[in-house]
This record gives sequence, C-alpha cells and structure tokens, in this order.
Amino acid sequence: MSEAATHEAIEAIARNSYGRLIAFLASRSGDVAGSEDALSEAFVAALERWPMDAVPEKPEAWLLRVARNRLIDAARHNQVRQDSETFLQQLADEAQTVAEAGEHFPDERLKLLFVCAHPAIDPAARTPLMLQTVLGIDAARIASAFLVSPAAMSQRLVRAKSKIRSAAIPFRVPDPPDWVERVSFVLDAIYSAYTTGWDSLNEVGSTHHALAGEAISIGRTLVQLMPTEPEARGLIALMLHCEARRAARFTSAGEFVPLDKQDTALWSQAMMDEAEEHLRTAATFRQMGRYQLEAAIQSIHASRAQTGSTDWAQIALLYEGLVRTAPGIGSLVGRAVAFAQSGKPGLAALEKIPADRVVNYQPYWAARGHLLQLLDRNGEAREAFTRAASLTDDPALREYLFKRSCEDI
Repeated sequence: MSEAATHEAIEAIARNSYGRLIAFLASRSGDVAGSEDALSEAFVAALERWPMDAVPEKPEAWLLRVARNRLIDAARHNQVRQDSETFLQQLADEAQTVAEAGEHFPDERLKLLFVCAHPAIDPAARTPLMLQTVLGIDAARIASAFLVSPAAMSQRLVRAKSKIRSAAIPFRVPDPPDWVERVSFVLDAIYSAYTTGWDSLNEVGSTHHALAGEAISIGRTLVQLMPTEPEARGLIALMLHCEARRAARFTSAGEFVPLDKQDTALWSQAMMDEAEEHLRTAATFRQMGRYQLEAAIQSIHASRAQTGSTDWAQIALLYEGLVRTAPGIGSLVGRAVAFAQSGKPGLAALEKIPADRVVNYQPYWAARGHLLQLLDRNGEAREAFTRAASLTDDPALREYLFKRSCEDI
C-alpha cells in the first residue's frame, strides 16, 4: 500500500472509530483529556509506522494498545496513586483482550455521553463536550455553532474535562431516576451532531460527512438502552425521516433542491418506515415532547410520497404544540411558514419574532423572502433572499437563494 493510501486508511479509521476509541479509553481511565492525548500520540505513531509496516489487520486494536501504553507511561511519570495505576493496568489487560479476541471492541460512547451530561459539568459545556469527545467534532467548528470564539470554547472544554477527572465522575449509564435531568442533554448532543453532518451532506470530502450516520447509530443504541424513553424514539424518528431524503437534497449537478420540490422517488422508504414505527411506539407512552413533535412534522412531509400533497394545516397544528413545548427560533420560523402555507397570516407571525433573535439567522431571512413572494412583495423578498444568501457558507444553498431573489411570482 502506498504512503498516500495508508494515510487515507488512517483518516478513515479516525472518522469511523475516534469516538469509540476515546470512550473505551476514558471509561476505563477516568481521564478524558489524557485519553485524547494518548490516542493522538497513537495516531501519530500510526502515521510513522504503518507506511513502513503496512496497516495492521486490526487497526483499532493496534491504536488501543499504543494509546493504553501512553496512558500507563503518563500515569507513572506523574506518580499517580497506586489505585489509579492499577486501574490503568486493568485497561492494559482489557485492551489486550480486545486485540486478541477480534476486530470489534465495546461501544462505550453512551457512557461518555452521560458523563458529559453530569450535573457537575457546566451546562454550557455539556453539549459541546459531547460533540467533541464522543463524536469527534473539532473545537473550532463547535465554537462556530455556539457563536463563541475558538479560544473560549477550547477553555470551556478543557475545564469540563478537568472536572470529570478531579470529581471522579463515574463512567456509567445512570439509573432511571437520573435520566430526567441528563437525557435531554444527551438527546440534544446527538441531534446537534446529526445537523452538523446534515449540513455537510453535499461536502463529499468533508470529515463531517459521516456524522449524520454516526448520530443515527448512537440514536439507535440509545433506543436499545432506553426502549421506554419516548423522546429517544422521537429523536431517531426525526433523524431517519430527514436522512431518508438525503439523495434528493441535491441534483446530480450539485444544485440544492428544497423539500417541497424533491423527487419523492428518491426518498428511502425503509428509513421512513423505521421512523414511523418509532413514532408509533413513542405515542404509546403518552408523554409528548419536542423530538416527537418535530418527527411528527417530518412525518407529514413524508406522506407526500404517498398522497402527492402536504397537509399544511396539520403541520401548523403540530408547530403550535412545538412552540409551546420548545419555543426556539427554529420552531417559531417553522410555524410562521406553516401558517402561510395553510392560509393563515404567516408574515405577521414571523414579524412577531424579536429582531435581535433573527439578525444572523439564515432560515428566518429565507422564510421571510418566501412569504413576501407569496404576497407579491417581490422587492422586499429580493432583499430578504439576498440577506439569507449572505448568511450561509453552503455554495449550493447560496446559489439557490440568489436565484429565488430574482424570481417574480
């Protein structure tokens, strides 16, 4: 294998296994930052050794072995307590067992998700911490999503990891009484990862391209772990309904296609069926929440594959419930669009949103442009679409919005 091919293999392993490797190491050492450092050194060693020695038959096991050795060396260098070194030796023994038993190793990401959602962790750091340690999103991208500087986000993450180590937070999935406080942060982190990957679906070479699938995988695991948690089922249903349309979001030429113009023949019926099954099961628990409502909205959109039309009145009703449950900027904008599509005063609803909340919120300006076009206020619509285009980094979406700004109904 050439050096370039070896580097590609290492990058693929990092994309596919980084989160599981960190979770495996951290759940046994109790040290997230130390595990990240050790794994980073293991990848550096792989970059040095594999081009000469070839990619190992079990690359993840090789990385675990090198990383666990780094952790043990660091513990001895720092003269940690005897019980800590004993714990790290247990890690060494288990990593060796993994290497001898087979290619796969335990998936401990859910444990790490719940650790990140522990009450001792600063609430502002919980979701960013999950995104970085469990799902491998870099601090700069997280900082951008949370509208803070990369330096500030890095400091926030460092403090959170130090807290996990100093407070000796146990790496385990909490018992049911603790779910209420912590599960919402876990769900939000998984969905944030999904939307990050969703935004990158047309970036084939992006390291975040696989995030949507990873988030769905963790969502499925969460449902297996907590089958009676309706919001976990609502979340997986929401992600599956969105993912079902992946192939229809862009034309073969890379042009953006809005939801109402997508070819439903390109939608994945299997994913939509799975989503509907989760929604039906969630409904039996009679505990409606944000993710079930959002999934139900997507379910109405999905029904266009069978009916050929969209029941906007039903969507508007669901958005009313969503705004009461989770009055975020996204749900307020979505409700305004649903109002307009169902014959209600949508623009009035849109303009009730405080101006300071929408200054740089691209979906608001895209929705405003659409609603103004419906009212034949094309000059104002053009300004709104142009503003929306300036607020996105996606070239395909930007081009689509510029085209909309030139339309006249």
